[in-house]
Amino acid sequence: MKQKIFFLFLFLIGSILNINSTVHAKEKTTMINQETKQIYFAGGCFWGVEKLFSSIKGVINAESGYANGKSDITPTYQKVVQGNTGFKEAVHVTYDPTKVRLEQLLKAYFYVIDPTIENRQGNDIGEQYQTGIYYVDEQSEKIIKDYVKIEAQKHKKFVVEIAPLKNFFLAEEYHQDYLDKNPNGYCHISPAIFQDINKIINTSEKKAYSKPNIEELKKTLTPLQFDVTQNAATERAFTGEYWNFDKKGIYVDITTGEPLFTSFDKFQSSCGWPSFKAPLNKESIEYKKDTSFGMTRTEVKSKIGNAHLGHVFYNEPESPNGVRYCINSASIKFIPYEKMKELGYGDLLHLFK
Repeated sequence: MKQKIFFLFLFLIGSILNINSTVHAKEKTTMINQETKQIYFAGGCFWGVEKLFSSIKGVINAESGYANGKSDITPTYQKVVQGNTGFKEAVHVTYDPTKVRLEQLLKAYFYVIDPTIENRQGNDIGEQYQTGIYYVDEQSEKIIKDYVKIEAQKHKKFVVEIAPLKNFFLAEEYHQDYLDKNPNGYCHISPAIFQDINKIINTSEKKAYSKPNIEELKKTLTPLQFDVTQNAATERAFTGEYWNFDKKGIYVDITTGEPLFTSFDKFQSSCGWPSFKAPLNKESIEYKKDTSFGMTRTEVKSKIGNAHLGHVFYNEPESPNGVRYCINSASIKFIPYEKMKELGYGDLLHLFK
């Protein structure tokens, strides 16, 4: 679609564009310092992907370009659309990790792409539309691979490239901020998502959560709740308050009140414990290898409260996406939809619309 739009006039402007610039040479590029982080996303047509990330709070700069192609080729739009360059349309994202986490950027990315198809997104077909995430440091690599490991379990086929950045060239100037310059321009991403993306990935200002001290927890928790959250105990199957519970609302950490799961991610399971296909925000969860009782499992803990929640299992036939977060009722508290605003969770009501 986009190729047809530009093919008729690319030859008129190609001769006057300097396409040898890189991300480090472009004048509008924000000055990089040690407090910012870099990541590169290929998600189909870069017009929409750039607009998506530019709309996120904490993103300092988003620029369209061509990534991870053949080293002997200097890409131009004309060359890339003809194929056989290896380059993907990609967006270089510079962000402030104190304002938005990489996990949240990954959530936004997977919210708008189809990770199951190769060399295509929306109406755009070609090798340049292959999806990919390209990192430039080891910390980002670990976060991405941990996130993708869980994301891939949701699909029978997963073809998103995960690789270190080899090369990146800025796209021609007319591609930069294209949807700002052309508000009615073509985009494979719904414009409504640009407006809602901060709510979707939860970058809005929200209540601060903190873990009470041990003495306070002993006073506020029941003996079972304390033993489960602080000592990694497990309640007996089929005895928890929420194992066979189906009401509209959210589930929060019993120790901190932080939202962890929602009713629309909960499903009926024969295991005897509350089961969820996914957490509300992966960044609220920590994963830890658990070799207790002669088994190798993945323990799930709340990040802020450091409370034991349960375990996560994969390839589960009862789960809608094959993933089962097996959670102790004693670790969580249910907040009914009708009381969410009253109890300070009004910012999450949009999830149920």
